[in-house]
Amino acid sequence: MDGLLIDSEPLWEEAAAEVLQEFNIVLTGEQYHTTRGLRTEEWITYWLHYGKINPAHIPGAVELTIRKAIEKIDARAIPMPGVQEIFALFKEHRYKIGLATSSPMTVVHVVTDKLNIRHYLQAMTSAQHLPFGKPHPEVYLTCAAELNSVPVKCLCFEDSFHGMIAAKAARMKCVVVPDRLLQHEPRWNAADLRLNSLTEFNGELLKNFL
Repeated sequence: MDGLLIDSEPLWEEAAAEVLQEFNIVLTGEQYHTTRGLRTEEWITYWLHYGKINPAHIPGAVELTIRKAIEKIDARAIPMPGVQEIFALFKEHRYKIGLATSSPMTVVHVVTDKLNIRHYLQAMTSAQHLPFGKPHPEVYLTCAAELNSVPVKCLCFEDSFHGMIAAKAARMKCVVVPDRLLQHEPRWNAADLRLNSLTEFNGELLKNFL
């Protein structure tokens, strides 16, 4: 969802930076990308541990980061190119569509309403309260179960490395649309298809996954 359907990753990064700054932790963009795709609690925990901060601060830092991110996303986030077209394509071909994300469900509701895509979705699953988050496949397997779909017959779209690994671990096909600054990295070769933008996906490419 974040970084694939809506251009919210810079806003998550901004929210995280504001919270981490309170603990005198300043991340480079490269450092931030290493934990992209993880649940909020996991990457806050990781970076507070990195900064040798008392773990007692984790719950408050997580809550504040989510609240700041929601405010920023609701006010400033814009759709990624091709979002409406790709949903329309899969609806036209009568696919069931689900959303599986590491973001909290509170963020999911804000984004799906902002993008006006909730009517396309037959399932929405968040890894927030699952035992495992990405790169574990649980959130994808949970989404497939809610869709009453077999994982090996699912096609997943991802933008993060952790998400791509989660999708492949679920035995799903994966189309990855990495951040433009990371597109050159060879690790994306693990996906079934790499695109520069959702606008590049079309009916002809879909036939390759049937």
